[in-house]
Amino acid sequence: MKRIDLIFQKLRLEPGRQICANDLATELNLSRANVSSDLNRLWKEGKIEKTEGRPTLFYARKSKESLIQKETTLDRLALTNKSLITSIEQAKAAVLYPPRGMHCLILGETGVGKSAFAGFIHSFAVDIGRLSQDAPFVIFNCADYANNPQLLISQLFGVKKGAYTGAEMDRKGLLEKADGGILFLDEVHRLPAEGQEIFFTFMDKGIYRRVGESEDERHAQVQIISATTENPESSLLKTFIRRIPMIIKIPSLIERGMEERFGLIMTFFREEAFRLGRDIQISVSAIHAFLAYHCPNNIGQLKTDIQLTCARAYADFVSLKKNSLHISVPDLPHHVKQGLLLAKEHKAAMDELVGTDNRCFVVQPSLDSILVEKKTEDPTNTVYEKIEQKIMELRDQGLTEEELEFDIETYFTQFIKGVHQRINKEDLARIIDPVIINLVEEIVRFAEGKLAKVLSQKVILGLALHIQTSKERLSKGKQIINPHLNSLRIKYKKEFGVALECVRMIEEAVLMDLPMDEAGYLTMFFVLDENDLQEGRDTIGVLVIMHGNGGATAMVDVTNRLLATQYAKAIDVPFEIDTMEILQQAIKVAKEICGSAGLLLLVDMGSLLDFGVQIEQELGIPVKVIPLVSTPHVIEATRKAMLGHSLEEVYRDVKGISLIQEDVRPRISEPADQPELAIVVACLSGEGSALYLKNLLETRLRYDNQLIQFVPLQLIDKTETRKQLQILKGKQKIICVVSNLILERELRYYGMDDVLSGEALQEIQETIDWEETHRKMEKSLKESLKMVDGQKVFHDTRTCVDRMEERLQTNLSFDTRIALYLHICCMVDRLTAKGKPVIYRNKESFIKENKKAYHLLTHELAPLVEAYEIEISEDDICYILNFFLYSNTLT
Repeated sequence: MKRIDLIFQKLRLEPGRQICANDLATELNLSRANVSSDLNRLWKEGKIEKTEGRPTLFYARKSKESLIQKETTLDRLALTNKSLITSIEQAKAAVLYPPRGMHCLILGETGVGKSAFAGFIHSFAVDIGRLSQDAPFVIFNCADYANNPQLLISQLFGVKKGAYTGAEMDRKGLLEKADGGILFLDEVHRLPAEGQEIFFTFMDKGIYRRVGESEDERHAQVQIISATTENPESSLLKTFIRRIPMIIKIPSLIERGMEERFGLIMTFFREEAFRLGRDIQISVSAIHAFLAYHCPNNIGQLKTDIQLTCARAYADFVSLKKNSLHISVPDLPHHVKQGLLLAKEHKAAMDELVGTDNRCFVVQPSLDSILVEKKTEDPTNTVYEKIEQKIMELRDQGLTEEELEFDIETYFTQFIKGVHQRINKEDLARIIDPVIINLVEEIVRFAEGKLAKVLSQKVILGLALHIQTSKERLSKGKQIINPHLNSLRIKYKKEFGVALECVRMIEEAVLMDLPMDEAGYLTMFFVLDENDLQEGRDTIGVLVIMHGNGGATAMVDVTNRLLATQYAKAIDVPFEIDTMEILQQAIKVAKEICGSAGLLLLVDMGSLLDFGVQIEQELGIPVKVIPLVSTPHVIEATRKAMLGHSLEEVYRDVKGISLIQEDVRPRISEPADQPELAIVVACLSGEGSALYLKNLLETRLRYDNQLIQFVPLQLIDKTETRKQLQILKGKQKIICVVSNLILERELRYYGMDDVLSGEALQEIQETIDWEETHRKMEKSLKESLKMVDGQKVFHDTRTCVDRMEERLQTNLSFDTRIALYLHICCMVDRLTAKGKPVIYRNKESFIKENKKAYHLLTHELAPLVEAYEIEISEDDICYILNFFLYSNTLT
């Protein structure tokens, strides 16, 4: 279809609508200059009108003969699918084009909805009267007969009796069945070349023959809509493509945006609600997962995943595991749950779509609208709603009844603490009915006498607010339900009996009947321990999660030992364990160690950084995450958390530790500030573990930080690590590597296990001492030698002595080697200055006794003789040989 025809059809579809060239170009995704030129050409031809003034507006005249007099199927589709507007306009133009519409080719990935879109085109043609109400819509998948071209052709065009063996009667083809309507060829790229060629005649003239017919020609009025996932230029004959003037591209799910995806999700849930005949509640966390998870097969997969989720939830509903059809995270397929890890990347868009104060969405089979259940507000007088909401959230997480009960008691305690912080005793009379105040005083005296205990002021205050809430709740006709009434009655028999008496006292005072469930709530007030309420606020939880085996556990163990506590908790993440499994474990641990004050999560890297958002959503507590964790971070976080500092305070102070900003790669860009020597710590478990070992070595070893630097590296990408190691070697001397993987064989390696156990620390310390002594000796020689460069002669001497040890098969002790270095360097300086020669007593007999060793040393000293143009005497060589003879290591 030519561009000018597309523009004309666009205006005809909305007669009377005035639009400028710029806006029309935007809607059709065309060049403004081209659109403006075509509009003026159409105006000159008298096909459209335009207004005077600026900007110039163009429009098609309204006609009583307009085909579109009402909202059509495609119009409704465009309202909620903005990304399909161009495709929809193309489809409308293809149907409206005289005399009988255009053939179309729909392009798109698997699952984008090509078949559904073809169905919408048929419905549109019926809506506007282009096709009759009973016009056929015939679907044929070319892939079903791709390996049998003859059978495929007979299916499409029909068969004449006797055309081949087995053709016992005339049979209509799909073209004949689709006469007067639309034939949809799905996966048309599987249509063989001969099949495409047979279609040429029909597309050009509307005539065809059944298989076996040679003379009779048949006629049919059929609009062909085909679809493919392939590139048409490479999978279809060019002569076939030329006969399809309208090519429509359907965008993938990811191209359609978050808002459209949300609309699709709710549409599919509504379809399931209609199929099941029941309301479906979907938690916000489940919605987040569906919005963010990787869905490679597009809308088709999204619909299937939602059907599977609803089937699982329905199975729990009919088996009485759930009392309503509620969709929560445990109901989701595993790959959909992975979306929770990606939700952080789209947080702003999701908050705008889903809201930040919504608890769940409800779709109903009989309504198009969506009901939204908000989170409960008013923190001072809604203990019932808060506990009911907490129960719902915990059930969504798949917790057992025992876990539910434990958490409710803890939450109830936190509620009372919060009440005490918000309302003091002086405010009580202003917000509580005096009748209730007097009633509470009577209840407290009665309960204290029966239970032989004194209730704290905090409990009394909470009890007063609670009874006030009970009265207001009952007066509004709301129920009071305690889901753990029986367990409370069994667990706290004495307190429950007293609570029943108090319920009767309340009924007499407020003139209302109270259910037995209320006794369960009163019981919880009576069993609250004063010690549990002493702290003015909760303390935050501290949880360390790291990749690898034992990294997190080691840090937490060191921390808890130093602080004489078991406060901090750890989770190790082996690489073979699935991330979602670790997330569920983290949620469970967080629930056990955290109150409303929140959680500080210390991690190393990767997907663990996203855990904070998921834990926050699931448990409804504030969570802060600190990456690249080291032992000092864990110690400081635990110490301040135990002292009662708030989450914000601990997060700010721990994040301020310099290590949190440290780059784990070697700082090769600043050689002037770098120490000359480096010890590399490389860990398969990632950057966090490398930082931990680095800090351990810095703590346990003696070293000069102006001379030696500990460099942590991660081994997740071995090629990148080797590249970093090569860059580091160009700037510093690597004296050893702590790693379980050998990257370069010429370097000295120590295993991580040997370092953690302390077995390798002594040897590493000796290496450090050795290198530090070398550097200090080199500096000293540079200052004291007069005739030669101290740094150069020291380097040459070390090389010379290394060769001597190798040739003599000798390992000199640390002290002996240092003394020999000093002796040879001073000898070279003396000989260069033509200084006084030395005398070795009994030289001749000494050389004779050690003839082989003497000649080996003479040979290895030759490079020094040549480099410094000196002559080393027999006496000097004898003195040097003494270092080897009396080192007690000669073999």
